[in-house]
Amino acid sequence: MSTDGPDLSTPPERGPGEETPAETGSVRAAKATARGVKGFARVTGRASKATVRTARKAAGAQGAERSGLNRLIELHAANAAGDSAFAIALAGTVFFAGATSGQRGPVLLFLGLTMVPFAIVAPLIGPFLDRFSHGRRWAIGATFALRAFLCWVLAGTLDDGSPWFYVAALGVLVSSKAYGVAKAAAVPRLVPQEITLVKANGRVALAGVVGACASAPLAGAAYWIGPEWACRYAFVVFTVGTVAAILLPAKVDSSTGEESIDGPRRPGRPSSGLPPRVAFALRANCGPRLLSGFLTMFMTFVLMTEPLDGWESKTKATLSVGLVVGAAGLGNTIGILVASLARRINPAAMVVIALLADIVALVVATLFFSLVPLIALGLTVGLMQYLAKVSLDSTIQSGVPVRAHASAFAKGDTTLQLAWVVGGFLGVVLSYPAVNGIGLGFAAVLLTAWAVFVLRSSPARRERNQATPPVEAARG
Repeated sequence: MSTDGPDLSTPPERGPGEETPAETGSVRAAKATARGVKGFARVTGRASKATVRTARKAAGAQGAERSGLNRLIELHAANAAGDSAFAIALAGTVFFAGATSGQRGPVLLFLGLTMVPFAIVAPLIGPFLDRFSHGRRWAIGATFALRAFLCWVLAGTLDDGSPWFYVAALGVLVSSKAYGVAKAAAVPRLVPQEITLVKANGRVALAGVVGACASAPLAGAAYWIGPEWACRYAFVVFTVGTVAAILLPAKVDSSTGEESIDGPRRPGRPSSGLPPRVAFALRANCGPRLLSGFLTMFMTFVLMTEPLDGWESKTKATLSVGLVVGAAGLGNTIGILVASLARRINPAAMVVIALLADIVALVVATLFFSLVPLIALGLTVGLMQYLAKVSLDSTIQSGVPVRAHASAFAKGDTTLQLAWVVGGFLGVVLSYPAVNGIGLGFAAVLLTAWAVFVLRSSPARRERNQATPPVEAARG
């Protein structure tokens, strides 16, 4: 039986290029999605390029591009990016996974091995850079190249418990500190006339914060794939930094008119070879830097093994550690902003204020041991550590001849790194359950005793004690 209407039992034939309504909707949706992704990529690319242009413009402002300081600023951002990736790669191996009472031994060994190279090599770094300044760019590049190689080695040793893990990790840390010393020696050679050395150091430090913040998400994504990939990402960053270091301006290798501060001793000058006011500022800086190392290690172990009330779960305990240590990082960033915006900072007063403020925050955290005082302690330690350091930089600038800036900065940075390692060592030792109850109190007493020593050795007090009253002189 036939009908006059169309046969609805079979779909109508389609010509070339014709689509069904359902297929048409899918294709349109796919095309719209593709256009959206393409547009997002275009906007993101433009924003990234604009951000890079803005950052490079800021780095080269006030004569920094002409002097070559902008290249060192960008290099330091790469250094911080690589170091942050390295720290993230090790997050599950030493500082957090090892934060149990039975695993402090390897961390103590790790810190001990970190301290030994500085105790032996540190006195040689500054004079070596001053005496062989023609290779300073290659020395900075070598610190990057060595870290790149060791990060690649670490990528294969993170999970197998190989002893080469400690060797490679130690090498990365020592190379990082050696870079800091070499960088401090290079900054005075690239400072333009438009800005002071203190502001130049502040700008370099701010670039480090930006580099670390920009790199951390990428390193975190790589870590999510596998810790070894965070190491490989660090390898790429350090490799790029190696090339950038070698391409630094030739002025970095210049030693015209410079000399080492380690010359013959003069009457009234301390054995360190530093002028009295610089030596005083350096001694005062050792307190905040030692407390920073102590707080990082002590809080990591104590808050993981004996969590605060209400923070007993492993996730919350890890979060509490992150809040305290992160507060120190935030304080350091605030210090960079304060130093960059402040019109004037009295260096002699600031180093003392920083030391005393740390003691007050430490006493409060000891008496009221809870999360809020500990976060306030971390914030204070980070803030005061940077303000004290920038005051030391200013004191070196005004108290040491320009020709000896490199040697003075190298000596200062090396001493402060040693203070941090000593503080970290004490933090691990005092975090054992048998003694962790007195850990913060011991640190407060130690820092107070150090403050008394520093104040008694101040140049002003020494000058007053050495002055002979006119009446006594007349009687003589």
